[in-house]
Amino acid sequence: MKISIMDASEYLRGLLLLIRKDRKITEAENRLMKRIGKTLKFEREFCDNAICEILENKHILDAPPEFSTDELAMRFIKDGLTLAFSDKDVPAFEAEWLRSIAEINGLDEEWFIREWANASNRKDVPVHLEVDDLSVEYS
Repeated sequence: MKISIMDASEYLRGLLLLIRKDRKITEAENRLMKRIGKTLKFEREFCDNAICEILENKHILDAPPEFSTDELAMRFIKDGLTLAFSDKDVPAFEAEWLRSIAEINGLDEEWFIREWANASNRKDVPVHLEVDDLSVEYS
């Protein structure tokens, strides 16, 4: 799926905000964020800095990301759930934040509940992420 640089930026920003929610960044979250940033074609140094600074960076708006398509919003939520469950400790406010993203993007509540259940039942982080099927268009 081809996406704009704006959608790619929202994808990365949204996931950075997610890992900031519990005020700690685990090694699993760090690895996943670096992988996602690379897949979205962001410079390695930019991603490293963004991850390191997200806990203290007050300049990143804490607004839920809005995407250009439902499909992209669904992919984001699935990757967000993978990221949230990567450290096996998902605080309620992370769940509510992901739910708010689903709502603001017009996704069905039942769909979100099913995806949450799927993510919570996984034993390991999936090898394939939704972001792996995205291609950023620079135009």
